Amino acid sequence: MATSTSRGALSLAATLLTATIALYMALVAFGNITDFGTNQQFVRHVLAMDTTFKDEDLMWRAITSQGLQDAVYVGIIVWETLAALVLIYGSWLWVRRDDLRARRMSGYGLLMVMLLFGAGFIAIGGEWFSMWQSESWNGLDAATRIFLFSGVVLIVNQLSARRGETPAT
Repeated sequence: MATSTSRGALSLAATLLTATIALYMALVAFGNITDFGTNQQFVRHVLAMDTTFKDEDLMWRAITSQGLQDAVYVGIIVWETLAALVLIYGSWLWVRRDDLRARRMSGYGLLMVMLLFGAGFIAIGGEWFSMWQSESWNGLDAATRIFLFSGVVLIVNQLSARRGETPAT
C-alpha cells in the first residue's frame, strides 16, 4: 500500500512539476514572440560581446552580423516553442495516467530545456561569448536556475517509474 501511495505522490509531483516547466517555457516563447525586440537586443549584445572586457584574445569569437544574430534568436524561439509543446504533451499524458509515455515525452522536453539553458546559455553564451563579463547583459543566474529546476523535475519524472519499467529513452 505504501508503495502505491508513494508512486501516486511521485506521479502527481511529476505531473505538476512538468506542467510548471511547460507553462514557463510557453510563457517564455510567447513573450519572445510578442515582445521580439527585448530579448533580441539581449542576444545581439551577448553575441557581439560589446559589453565584455574586450580582451583581444577573445573578441574574434564575436558575431556582429545582425542577420546572423537574429537567426540565432529565431532558432532559440523555435527551440523554446518546441520544448513547450513537448512538455505540454508530456503533462497531458501524466494527467491521463499514461506514465511510461508521459515520462518519455517529459524527459525529452526537459532535456530540450536543459540543452538550451545549459549548453546554449551557460556554456556557449556564458563561456564562449564571455557573457559572465557583462554587467548589463548577463543571463547566467537565470539560466542556471532554469537548468537546475529542469534537472530536478527530470529526476522526479524518472523516480516515478515502477520497478521493471524502462526509463525514458
